Amino acid sequence: MQPGIRADGRSADQLRPVSIEPRFLTSTPASCLIRMGATWVLCSAAVEEQVPSFLKGKGQGWVTSDYAMIPPSSQQRIPWNRGINGGRQQEISRMIGRGLRAAIDMKKLGERQILLDCIVVQADGGTRTAGVTGAYVALALAINDLLASGKLTQSPLITPVAAVSVGLVGGQALLDLAYIEDSIADADVNVVMTHGGQLVEVQGTAEGAAFPRQQLDRLLDLASLGNSHLFAAQQAALSQVITAEALAALAATPD
Repeated sequence: MQPGIRADGRSADQLRPVSIEPRFLTSTPASCLIRMGATWVLCSAAVEEQVPSFLKGKGQGWVTSDYAMIPPSSQQRIPWNRGINGGRQQEISRMIGRGLRAAIDMKKLGERQILLDCIVVQADGGTRTAGVTGAYVALALAINDLLASGKLTQSPLITPVAAVSVGLVGGQALLDLAYIEDSIADADVNVVMTHGGQLVEVQGTAEGAAFPRQQLDRLLDLASLGNSHLFAAQQAALSQVITAEALAALAATPD
């Protein structure tokens, strides 16, 4: 691809600059701040030694999530929900939860629940996919801490999970859409994948005219490329705060 074809100078198949800062919160060490360009999402994981009522006595755990945007995260202020889940907020929360449940063996987790919070600090497109990618790091840190404390004797992690947006803008397939691109996209697709390239979830919509199957295949190829870089970023972030020995014990076997 020719460089500089996009407003920020990226090529069509290039991610925005990515950084993941692990242990971002002292109050909740199983946390990270993920930055993808001007999109920043704070992700954290809290462990509860109980499960929802529908899982009591079944010998397995649960992973769930909440997603929210703070009021100044966007140029146009986002109102607080005040305990009322809006449709978009609830839908994204469920998407992140589904994505992260694909990363873990619930039987090996035992009868405990891990609550993932994804808070958008600044939004410039791709907040839900950044939430999935960052939430995996928070989840892995929580599992590491359970192993270190002796509450778990083996890691329940199955595979890393990451997500990225792709789309069609002016007929061009683009990776990792910033808001200026997302707002005019002909098609917008969010892709959650495992480390081995298996699809966990694909959310896609033609915003105007329908598009052919071949274009979707191209978008999925772009998503696979982008997620491969995100898996590397997750691993690099975890290696900053976890010893090589502990990381080896934590690491999921790629599927």
